Amino acid sequence: MKLAYSPASPYVRKVTACAIKRGIDKQIERLKIGTTDPELLKYNALSKVPTLITDDGACLFDSPVICEYLDSIGSAPKLYPASGPARWKALTQEALADGILDATQPRRRELTLPQDEGRKGYIALQQGKVTRAVAEFEKQAPSLGNLDTIGEITIGCALGYLDFRYANEPWRPGHPKLTAWYEKVVKLAPLAETVPVG
Repeated sequence: MKLAYSPASPYVRKVTACAIKRGIDKQIERLKIGTTDPELLKYNALSKVPTLITDDGACLFDSPVICEYLDSIGSAPKLYPASGPARWKALTQEALADGILDATQPRRRELTLPQDEGRKGYIALQQGKVTRAVAEFEKQAPSLGNLDTIGEITIGCALGYLDFRYANEPWRPGHPKLTAWYEKVVKLAPLAETVPVG
């Protein structure tokens, strides 16, 4: 398998963390390709990372699809629970944590542009999403485990991205339970070995 990646992408981190958790990380060759590189268009019409090229030549994207594919390989415990309440909980946690990433990435770009009222409103809207999502995860923190589901891995990657790109807007104040959980899981291999660079 080959993974088109960027070292700073939180979505790439999520995929790599899943591969590490499932013990198949060494089976993936890394292709460092920028999203503006025409080479990426060969694999993904959206020119986005991560993109996974499977051994049989299929091109998979984006992170939820790749993570579910990786969960189908090998014999390690599944990150996607079987049908039922546990599955819907994990998938909803993944969606909410992905929502943090979806709100922070464009906001980062907008902060570099002239700050008219429309742009300030957009930035505030995106920040509100992050604030509400972190508050929801604070409520869930007592039931979170050791990166055992796709939801928990995605939460860890989202909080790590906030540290990485928004250190001047700390998320920990007011979220003691989530902070305690994160400080524990950030030392585990899936997060410890995938710290973003760039």
